[in-house]
Amino acid sequence: MSTPAALARRGAERSLWWRMGADFLASRVATAGLVVLALIVLAALLAPWIALQNPYDLLQIDVLDARLRPGSASSGGERTYWLGTDGQGRDLSSAILYGLRISLLVGIGSAAIASVVGTLVGLVAAYAGGKVDAVLMRLVDLLLSFPTILMALMILAWLGKGVGNVVLTLVLLEWSYYARTARGQALVETRRDYVDAARGQGLPARRIALGHVLPNCLPPLMVIAALQVARAITLEATLSFLGVGVPITEPSLGLLIANGYQFLLSNEYWISFFPGVALLVTIVAINLVGDQLRDVLNPRLQR
Repeated sequence: MSTPAALARRGAERSLWWRMGADFLASRVATAGLVVLALIVLAALLAPWIALQNPYDLLQIDVLDARLRPGSASSGGERTYWLGTDGQGRDLSSAILYGLRISLLVGIGSAAIASVVGTLVGLVAAYAGGKVDAVLMRLVDLLLSFPTILMALMILAWLGKGVGNVVLTLVLLEWSYYARTARGQALVETRRDYVDAARGQGLPARRIALGHVLPNCLPPLMVIAALQVARAITLEATLSFLGVGVPITEPSLGLLIANGYQFLLSNEYWISFFPGVALLVTIVAINLVGDQLRDVLNPRLQR
């Protein structure tokens, strides 16, 4: 049976989440970014049903025609390619929808895994202290001292192309951001009275770290995770544009931009332009949500 104190605490937590939600929606720009981001994610999830064709299924691709412009019809007059086609005759709007799936998968997947790994490393460093803390933090400093894109190019040159390899590479490079933040926040929390009280009750260190310290470290980590999704999508697009990211059989927005780069001088701009717009809108929407989330979770930053 729940005690009155526990019920009061749950009520206060629910009230806090409602207030935070209201503060987030108070910003029209952030709300617009959230709506746009939700539409992008929904479109990516529904790509197999709403796309005109599977752009990487040879049985669904029409006769090669790189001259189709946005809004023009195919030679048979049965389809309208609203954004035109690429150099292989693939519907560009369908390719963007399928490319969003890969880009979001890489961004969200790598950020989620890196957040778990980095948070656990930061908690261990803060709670263990001593030599363990020193070794882990020197490793974090070493990773943060190298250019991310250079390290990613070196790792992928060894691992090879592939969505899984890109996610693994980004996790190896991004977990250090979470580790440093989690350690700094955990060092503050471990000096709180509630941690001393938990130790006095004889609770094991693992339970204190995960059940008491971790929940109070989540707000800044949530902000980093939101912004790191955008960063991961940008890095994946850059790596794919350079030819070391996802293979040509698995589309992403960066690869679509690279496919149209050679056609820019022939005035067939739409092959790279529209995937670039989709990438830009996605990154801006995520950053708007992340910025407002930071302001909500840290009232001192509210304007």
